[in-house]
Amino acid sequence: MSDRAPDNDRIHDPSFVASLFDQMSSSYGITNYVSSFGFCERWRRQTVEGVPLKSGLVVVDMMSGMGECWSFIQQRLENKGRIIAIDFSVEMCRRALRNRAKFPSMHIDVLRCDALSTSLPDGVADRVVACFGLKTFTNSQLENLARELKRVLKAGGAYSLVEIATPRAWLLRMLYLFYLRYIIPLIGALFLGNPDNYRLLSLYTSSFGGGEHVAKIFAAAGLSVVREDLFFGCAQRFTGLKDSSDR
Repeated sequence: MSDRAPDNDRIHDPSFVASLFDQMSSSYGITNYVSSFGFCERWRRQTVEGVPLKSGLVVVDMMSGMGECWSFIQQRLENKGRIIAIDFSVEMCRRALRNRAKFPSMHIDVLRCDALSTSLPDGVADRVVACFGLKTFTNSQLENLARELKRVLKAGGAYSLVEIATPRAWLLRMLYLFYLRYIIPLIGALFLGNPDNYRLLSLYTSSFGGGEHVAKIFAAAGLSVVREDLFFGCAQRFTGLKDSSDR
């Protein structure tokens, strides 16, 4: 990463974001856990809890990272079903393939592709989940994501997406953004990450705001959508359905 802050168009370019997560992959897991005081695991669990799951379903884990949601999905599928994990970061996919060995009884496919334009067949997924990837998208990219999510979902299928957000309460928002901008980069550096990379995450979060735009975009794409605060608005969960008559 350059010392100079990249322009807004560049930080939302898929190749830039993929490179960012390639560079953060070695420190991302521990930095994310420590800097969130473990809330990242709670929010991943709440992501999976946002959709009804049962044995035998096909779950697409969009922007899957290293497979951090898989243990929660596996428990509810009871090892009967399929997880299709997609991510565009080479390093995240490499680590996901290594982590797949921890789930020998679960059918897990790891695909390197862009969530905005996957190679998945129409209607392949009973459920779609995603954690912490929405903030890197522009509104036009979110429109593409909504269309792609709708395309891969079966009629009547459900989705649940969670993203870190900025709380509405002004004092909490100020403290939260200060923590994101100055403390998390230090924690990243402590675990041998590049602090400039982690500083970018605060830019994405600030730009994402409270996530109201996501709900509007998904509704405009013809998906039902419910937006919920998690931990006083420090994260947002978006859940909904593809209409059962929408083939």
